[in-house]
Amino acid sequence: MKASTLVPFVVAISMPLIQGVTVGGTPSMAPVAAAMRRMVSSNEIAGAVTMVVARDAVLHVDSCGWSDVAARRPMEPDSLFWIASMTKPITGVAVLMLQDEGKLRVTDPVAKYLPEFARLKTPSGKSADLTVAQLLTHTSGLGEATGPAAQQARTLADLVPLWMAAPMQYEPGAQWKYTQSGINAAARIVEVVSGQSFDAFLQARLFDPLGMKDTTFYPTDAQRARLATAYAKNRETGALEPVPPRPEFGPRGRPPQGNGGLYSTAPDYARFCQMLLSGGAWAGRRYLSADAMRFLATPQTGDLPTGFFQGNDFGRHGTNYGWGLGTCVLRTPHEGVAEVLSPGTFGHGGAWGTQAWIDPVRGVAYVLMVQRSNFPNSDASEVRRTFQGAASASLLGR
Repeated sequence: MKASTLVPFVVAISMPLIQGVTVGGTPSMAPVAAAMRRMVSSNEIAGAVTMVVARDAVLHVDSCGWSDVAARRPMEPDSLFWIASMTKPITGVAVLMLQDEGKLRVTDPVAKYLPEFARLKTPSGKSADLTVAQLLTHTSGLGEATGPAAQQARTLADLVPLWMAAPMQYEPGAQWKYTQSGINAAARIVEVVSGQSFDAFLQARLFDPLGMKDTTFYPTDAQRARLATAYAKNRETGALEPVPPRPEFGPRGRPPQGNGGLYSTAPDYARFCQMLLSGGAWAGRRYLSADAMRFLATPQTGDLPTGFFQGNDFGRHGTNYGWGLGTCVLRTPHEGVAEVLSPGTFGHGGAWGTQAWIDPVRGVAYVLMVQRSNFPNSDASEVRRTFQGAASASLLGR
């Protein structure tokens, strides 16, 4: 089907989704649905699911457009998405849950749990002495696992020798550089400390208790039937063209990768956001202590410029951000996608445009689910800016 023939399909939901709270109250969030419909009509995306939640209420949930254009399958609130790097905050939470139990400290050397790291050397020849916190804040300098051997890995343990063989990128703590291996190493530490596979730990300790029934590294056939198709925008024609799934994520026999392996739905991830928005507790159960929340929701990277807005094309806003353990933290709002967010807002985006941002000052979280593979910068997308802008304006009654 040509992009010009797309007819946006919109579903607005008025039913209990989270904690028995009914959607569709005040303030009116109708402008959000209208704004996202415009994004579909302009071929920025094929479809979307959007949610805005408070600590104990769903303020907005809406689906629009198509989950699969060629099949004429409309987007639904429970459509499944590859959430990619939105997995990283969940990995950070897993590590901090173990810290709360006294089973590790994020200031510990990685070698305490992964002995192979004791022989890791920096570019200057010094002992690396990496800490768990450095893994989770992208300040470790650890080399990446790439190539055929990484594609053949079946467990997180299989990746450890590949990290050891890769030259370190810089002296630990000297800079911030987005590093997938560090997050996966932290996930492996969870396995070593807990005695469970990473996916089993998350299922038992986070997904089942929170009711995140569709969040998984390994979607079932029934869940795959609800998986939204990814699209890339043709730069010459403007048409949205389908993109195959990433083969390294999803199949059984692949590691449960803490850097980006999860699939989820907007209602599921919104529950996770509500727990964080509530300071680590939700529905009468505590998941994280106040101390753990500080590691997650406040910068742990000192004065280092961090994040995905450091280049000239994106405003050179590196100092506007810091990094928590698996999370990006907004220090100071700036024009564009961050202008409606409060200082201290934290969250993470995914490679295919998914976004979740928690604003503790306003007491709300914004969840955006789309599957667009070639945004120039998924964190800086016009879709994200439009969604958050419309939602913020609605909350303020504008």
